[in-house]
Amino acid sequence: MQNPFKMLGDLKKMQEQAAQIQKELESQIFTSEQGRISVVITGNQHIVEVRIDGQNVQELVDVLNSAIKQSQQAAAGKLAQISQSMGLGQ
Repeated sequence: MQNPFKMLGDLKKMQEQAAQIQKELESQIFTSEQGRISVVITGNQHIVEVRIDGQNVQELVDVLNSAIKQSQQAAAGKLAQISQSMGLGQ
């Protein structure tokens, strides 16, 4: 049987590493251009800007970020279920 205190320490270390990776991803910017469309997005999948023919289309940015957030929440819910089934959840 594993030492539960060591498991908690390992879990805390993994959480700290995940937080560091997320912080690094937030600071990365990616730009993709194709034809008349340009998209700027961060490494953590937050769309910063969408331009069509040089014009920023904020409404499109907002709807895309909303859809991404919904998919991330669904993924987080699935991961929480897996964690709970492994006895790692609360």
